[in-house]
Amino acid sequence: MLELATLGLLQREPLHGYRLKQQLELLMSGCISVNYGAIYPLLKRLEEKGFLEVCLEEDGHGGNTRKIYQITETGRERWKKKMMEHPHESWVHARSRFMIKFFFFSYIESQERIKLLEHRLKVCQLRLENQDIEIFSPDSYQSIAWGRCQEMLANEILWLEKQIVHEKTKLLPLNSRRKVQLTIKSRVDNG
Repeated sequence: MLELATLGLLQREPLHGYRLKQQLELLMSGCISVNYGAIYPLLKRLEEKGFLEVCLEEDGHGGNTRKIYQITETGRERWKKKMMEHPHESWVHARSRFMIKFFFFSYIESQERIKLLEHRLKVCQLRLENQDIEIFSPDSYQSIAWGRCQEMLANEILWLEKQIVHEKTKLLPLNSRRKVQLTIKSRVDNG
């Protein structure tokens, strides 16, 4: 996830390690935890693989030199591959990875966004269906926690469905787009 987020942020602008860490913490704090012990070795590996390059070295605080990194074309290809993959991972990591991908949706085409949204929707729907068969003890706190998890999953499904409609609407000609928006508004108003 850290590689995906790092390459994504470097598509916007070249950054040095400290500034990259700050942006990762600010923009991804709900998804990933970042520490210096992970950032600098990652930058070095990405540079060695040709995904990043040093575009400038400047004097930093205390006489140290700061390297400013920028993404390469190979790095953009790597980022795109990471964006479109669906790794088998834990539910928590899958949710975090999806939110990181969503953060960078403006860098990919609408059809690719729809594909990622639809995949996440299917995963969430399957997860919700499977939760119906799981059994917990009659402990009230466990039941409350279980109910909260189901509510969050149901809310995520609704949000994903809304995002899919939004993306598909953007692909329509302008006059059709207006009709869809009026239909949606009418449904919301009539509740």
